[in-house]
Amino acid sequence: MFEFMSDLDSLIEEKTGLSLKEAMSIDEVNLYTRLGEETFWNLSKCFYSKVYSDEEEKWFKNIFKNKPMDEAIQNQVEFFMQRMGGPAYYSRRKGHPALIGRHMNFNMAEKAAERWLYHMRNALEEVKEIDEDSKIRMMKYFTHTAYFLSYGVSMKKN
Repeated sequence: MFEFMSDLDSLIEEKTGLSLKEAMSIDEVNLYTRLGEETFWNLSKCFYSKVYSDEEEKWFKNIFKNKPMDEAIQNQVEFFMQRMGGPAYYSRRKGHPALIGRHMNFNMAEKAAERWLYHMRNALEEVKEIDEDSKIRMMKYFTHTAYFLSYGVSMKKN
């Protein structure tokens, strides 16, 4: 398992230029306390409104076609809050996040990671309650995580 994770982190760093330490800078500050619960709800609602109305890249929107938007929002909000210093709502409701396992049935191609990041970057810019330092930390984490899922799912499937 360690070798898998080490290989995965090396691939991600090569692709993004982000070290694992940089990507995990979200752990240096409690972003849940800094931003508050409502901000995470606003971010996820903004993000998923972009995803579910993506007419430019319909293949991306289709990844989510069998998942109700309110469920996708709740899952993301609870995961983000938990990961960024807040209550463990996600784990209480769904168990361990196990991100790779939970995304095995989705199209996790590299272009899907890039499209996910495109919408998240735009959502971060629109949610005015998120200060610049938090945006930078979150975007580094999201970038690492998007490629972690893309590469991790493809490595597990092969």
